[in-house]
Amino acid sequence: MSSLLTGPVVDLDTGAVIAYPAALDASGRLRAAPLPMLLDLPMRVALAGAGAMAPLHDALRRAGRHPREAILLLHGPCAESDRPVLRVVLDALRNHGYLVGFGGAGGQSAPLDLIADAAPYLVGLAPDVVARAPLDHRATAVLRAVASLAQGVGAHVLAPGVTTEAELAAARAQGARLAHGPLLAPGPDGRIRVPLPSPAESPAESPAMVALGPRVQELLMPAVTLPAAAKAEEVVAAFGHEPTITSVILVDEYQRPEGSLDRGRFLLSIASRYGHALHGSKPARRLADAPRTVPKTTPAVAAMRVAGRDGGRVYDDLVVTDELNRCLGIVRVSDLIRQVTQSA
Repeated sequence: MSSLLTGPVVDLDTGAVIAYPAALDASGRLRAAPLPMLLDLPMRVALAGAGAMAPLHDALRRAGRHPREAILLLHGPCAESDRPVLRVVLDALRNHGYLVGFGGAGGQSAPLDLIADAAPYLVGLAPDVVARAPLDHRATAVLRAVASLAQGVGAHVLAPGVTTEAELAAARAQGARLAHGPLLAPGPDGRIRVPLPSPAESPAESPAMVALGPRVQELLMPAVTLPAAAKAEEVVAAFGHEPTITSVILVDEYQRPEGSLDRGRFLLSIASRYGHALHGSKPARRLADAPRTVPKTTPAVAAMRVAGRDGGRVYDDLVVTDELNRCLGIVRVSDLIRQVTQSA
């Protein structure tokens, strides 16, 4: 299961890296950074059933990673006769905890009505659509259609293989929130620089984005999670790997959030005099706050009210949960503010 990705996946609104490409090597070992990971999954492998997915499950287990940290991006066509099988496969993957997306949308991939029915977390555009969009109004129309579908089902839009600012601007103008490619590769200093959008690039608001704003599910970002029993030094390592990580969520064996560690407060505690000696080898939950959870269907305005209940934690990330109180990801308060003000 190789990766077609070319670099870190970047949140265009904040410049933060939200996931890194990962792959299984020839020996079946998982090669991935500590952040949430994105893996390409050929449709034919998914349709082959549980046995074909066993190497991925085993690789995650050996690497000490949980499916909730992985976004599987399905690529390739799906015949009409295979749709019932795909529905069963997607349900099984979600029950395992994986976030599921579709790649190649607008090209030779799954048809749009199938993508809509699947209600994925992520919809990746076909690379050639992104490449043609700056100079071809037909490609722009395809991009717009895919972005509109994604917004309708609460999915993020990923623009892959971005090489020029014109491509980025065209994708951004239609609502793409995530991107990867040579343009967004880390520089010599290790930093990623996202070109600022022009006013004309702001996507038009839909009638749904009024009053209470979008659901938090539409603003969801993958969470960096660790087991509830993790040591403080493990959290230090997670924060140290990527400067844009704003929080680490401690979860139990069922992926239910048990603690939230804000980057600033946690690192301040560790950096204080004798901080590492006092806390490094101890459970991280000693320094954790109670997670502030919101169901995935919560409107943005209601989520902001949750954020404002504790004056000392107004800007802490909110943890988005499903019907079983399992962690689906996080929502940043800055994203809530941006969406609500744009909808006003």
